[in-house]
Amino acid sequence: DSARNGFSFKGIKDYLECYRSGKLTPSQVAKNIIAMLEECDKSTPPLRAIVQWDQEQIMQMAEASTTRYRNKCTLSYLDGIPVCLKEEFKVVPYHHRAGTVYLGTEPETEDATVAKKLREAGAVIIGVSNMHELGTGTTGCNPNRYHKTPRNPYKPNHFTGGSSSGSAAAVAAGLCPVAIGTDGGGSVRIPSSFCGVVGLKGTFGRISCHGSLPLSYSTVSVGPICTSVADAAIVYSILAEPDPLYPYGLKQPKATLSDMCAPDLKGLKLGVDWTFFKACDAEVLSICEKAVEHLQSLGASVVEVSLPEIEEARVAHVICILSEMRDFLQPDFNKHFQDMNLDTRANLALASQFTALDYITANRQRTRSMGFLRDIFSTVNCILTPAVPCTAPRIYESDLLTGSSDMSFTVRSMRFMQLGNFTGIPGLVVPIGYSAAGLPINLQVMAKWWDEAVLLRIGLKLEQFRSQTKKPSIYYDILA
Repeated sequence: DSARNGFSFKGIKDYLECYRSGKLTPSQVAKNIIAMLEECDKSTPPLRAIVQWDQEQIMQMAEASTTRYRNKCTLSYLDGIPVCLKEEFKVVPYHHRAGTVYLGTEPETEDATVAKKLREAGAVIIGVSNMHELGTGTTGCNPNRYHKTPRNPYKPNHFTGGSSSGSAAAVAAGLCPVAIGTDGGGSVRIPSSFCGVVGLKGTFGRISCHGSLPLSYSTVSVGPICTSVADAAIVYSILAEPDPLYPYGLKQPKATLSDMCAPDLKGLKLGVDWTFFKACDAEVLSICEKAVEHLQSLGASVVEVSLPEIEEARVAHVICILSEMRDFLQPDFNKHFQDMNLDTRANLALASQFTALDYITANRQRTRSMGFLRDIFSTVNCILTPAVPCTAPRIYESDLLTGSSDMSFTVRSMRFMQLGNFTGIPGLVVPIGYSAAGLPINLQVMAKWWDEAVLLRIGLKLEQFRSQTKKPSIYYDILA
């Protein structure tokens, strides 16, 4: 961990140092957070990162943690660490609304597996975070009365990205160093990139989805959003394991962090399909190319690869995710059509046009794409791409009232994300710099199934590329 000049985000290590030295207790931190949560809802414009929180719940968890620190019997590196979970997860005692106005009419009585694991690790759950309604978009725009559109901490008149919008905003704004999101088409990695933080999408099945809304069972993975790669590794190591309640991850190999802290990248081969890589804005491209050179300077070799049938894979991913969402949401579409945001209706209406034949053909494409990747990963350790082809788009007044539907933006923002969701490989996005307008830019690293360790190893080195971290214009220093 290298102390840099200027601003740096407060991560797990900073919290632990405060707790262990007695400078602050988890209870004092919790009081600060409660004060900030009140403040950020009253600010103009309101941040809208955390949409449900309960003072009593927060204090209860924090006081239990304070006692454990006093008695020197902490439960894990997450003991006393503030976290939030996307509203797509069941978290007692909050409403499981998933960004809608009609779901979760009663408070939840059962935790999702990840919420349960975080509690067992001693984390302080500060609430549930905002999300794009039913995960159907990549902007995070949600005009619903319970939610409202969250703001990008770097530029409050820009979107956070979605659908794990509030999770990324909460981390970038300093409300908590850890948030949990779900990713079916970039929903962890897009908002992480737009908000300039680290986002990890685990291998399909690696982290249990039990207790989250099963919107698309074949494309969605769970992952942490954090201020650093080291923090993402800590959260990953606590959450990644088989869950008897989630059959897709039962046969997984043991999660390791092997070689994560190796001094260099010697011996690693980084695959780049340059034609695909360059399909982004000039500003994004120039900084991403320099980041690749930085990895080369640490001993890695860059190998040109060709990702075949990438267009087919992208179309097939859309068919799979939308067909599965439409299938799961069929009763809602019939019964709650009027309660849904306009862009949700449009996406589900589009989904109803796909046929069984389309879905079968798309899944044949999946088998082909997984075969291509298997061959590629026999020659390289990872594939590098920009995270998103552009920076966070602007919010217009009308978006706040009626929502926003820009299909071309949705398609474009998912360009580098879909391969990971479609084939189940893990992906990590790491901030590497800023646009001229001061908006964050991230690079993505993808690896073969179950090889999150190599992502984290490369991610640690990638973090060193950014010469300085800019302070978000909305930032709460909880430890101050």
